[in-house]
Amino acid sequence: MQEIDLYQYEHELYEQGIRLVAGVDEVGRGPLIGPVVVACVILPQDFVLEGLTDSKKLSEKKREKFYDYIMEHALSVSLGIKDEKVIDDVNIYEATKLAMYEAIEKSPIQPEHVLIDAMKLEDLAIPHTSIIKGDAKSISIAAASVVAKVTRDRMMYELDQKYPEYGFKEHKGYGTKKHLEALEKYGILEFHRKSFAPVKKYVVKSEEDE
Repeated sequence: MQEIDLYQYEHELYEQGIRLVAGVDEVGRGPLIGPVVVACVILPQDFVLEGLTDSKKLSEKKREKFYDYIMEHALSVSLGIKDEKVIDDVNIYEATKLAMYEAIEKSPIQPEHVLIDAMKLEDLAIPHTSIIKGDAKSISIAAASVVAKVTRDRMMYELDQKYPEYGFKEHKGYGTKKHLEALEKYGILEFHRKSFAPVKKYVVKSEEDE
């Protein structure tokens, strides 16, 4: 199996004289609770981090270590966060796009080109490229993936401290058996995504009980 060159997209742009390349990725489209988080990361041209790839393929310990390294060495890091209310209002796909636009707009350094994991941002004025499975093909998107994942996981740990019975530390808000059993036993929290099917039935149930 041929090894993927994580620098391919960046190097092609550098060769065209483009210096500020941003990677954009999201975490949190699937969970039943909390926000979708997007990171926009611009790396220096000589950035090297051995083993960096899609955050889902990294252990938590390694993600945390990589996160610290990226935060220290990146030229800029910015976040776009859309909570469960926005997700319920416009749907998860649109909320993810809004979070992506927000992360790019908030970048302290204006990127000259943006590499985006899978999503298409039709209204983005900056030149951009959408890459399917980009978090495993671009070093910038992989870095954004790690930043977004660690940021959202930390939010889930905070939620877990307040509501340990739901097991957020363990499943990060995804619809696992434990999470669904907790919904059945304890009901929904204000942070749950009411438009998501597994949660929706408990919204109806709580309304019926009132």
